Amino acid sequence: MDNFLIEKMQEIHVELDDGQVKQFYRFYEMLVEWNKFMNLTGITEYKEIVEKHFVDSLSIVKTIDLKSVNKIIDVGTGAGFPGIPLKIVYPHLEVVLLDSLNKRLKFLNEVIHDLGLETIYTIHGRAEDFGRKEDYREQFDLCVSRAVANLATLSEYCLPYVRKEGVFVSYKSGDIDEEVDVSKKAVQVLGGRVEEVIKFQLPGTDIRRSFVKIKKEKNTSGKYPRKSGIPAKEPIR
Repeated sequence: MDNFLIEKMQEIHVELDDGQVKQFYRFYEMLVEWNKFMNLTGITEYKEIVEKHFVDSLSIVKTIDLKSVNKIIDVGTGAGFPGIPLKIVYPHLEVVLLDSLNKRLKFLNEVIHDLGLETIYTIHGRAEDFGRKEDYREQFDLCVSRAVANLATLSEYCLPYVRKEGVFVSYKSGDIDEEVDVSKKAVQVLGGRVEEVIKFQLPGTDIRRSFVKIKKEKNTSGKYPRKSGIPAKEPIR
């Protein structure tokens, strides 16, 4: 089983040591255990979790050298993807996991404790609220999100966290061209620029994925993010 994880990671040029393999396997066990009484993932089979959660999370290495990143925030982390896999592989990262559902964060705090991870923190609340707080606003080298929202809305959630010259990477499905076009105005208004869109297929699956890499070129206006709920209802157009 562990060879499967090692081989799959090697396909995206990520090497794991024994300790990291153990951490991933323990994360998988806890995910399945907790999933029995709360909805964390629709996938519970080991190989599928490896491909669709672990490898998918780490595929960001196609867009950015994580060795050159220090502070990262995962907005709408859910069951900890991509934040926890990134922290396992790159232990130097200082990671913040943000989610609006407190019971998910209880699970993540248990995972962090059980795996012995350090400099990784959970915060409970909405992206729009924390994006206005001094301790979080424009404090991160990298913001990542696998959350399901259109790119214009997601950019308003995420770009306020990114420092100037930092990067926001959105994990998306394969068919993304139209969504990227529609979101360009929002990205620009928020101080960003779509630098590249990287399309790929998850190794060993027929799942097509995309990364939208957005560079933060100027500070986000104090008008953004707007109040909770507005970015989703009325995306910047």
